[in-house]
Amino acid sequence: MNAPGVLLDTGPLVALLSEADDHHDRARRVFADCTPPFRCCEAVIAEACFLMRRVDRAGPREVVALGRRGLYRLAFPAESHLASLEQLLKKYVGLPISFADACLIRCAEVHEEARIFTFDSDFAIYRWGRNKRFHVL
Repeated sequence: MNAPGVLLDTGPLVALLSEADDHHDRARRVFADCTPPFRCCEAVIAEACFLMRRVDRAGPREVVALGRRGLYRLAFPAESHLASLEQLLKKYVGLPISFADACLIRCAEVHEEARIFTFDSDFAIYRWGRNKRFHVL
């Protein structure tokens, strides 16, 4: 069982809520093996709501309900870190980095947390801190 504080990306949230998602079973297993709350940011929740709306009209409500029930907490105020986020977006300009990815990298730095639940293979390349690797669940 993983301790609370694992960083959470968009893909696992969508996979958990969508039985049709190719990663649904994996998402269920990893969420069951981790102690909530996961840490994420508003950008991750916005992406998940947008993607879930395509799957089900009630999808965005379900994403928010998971937070209300304590599965995740918004642990990163992007507004307070815009200069650092800009630097990360510049550093990884050659990769398909999203604002949510940059926020999660910065969240790792702020909370000193290397564990992340993601399906995004770029997190094997991204580094937090000076040169710390992510531990992808």
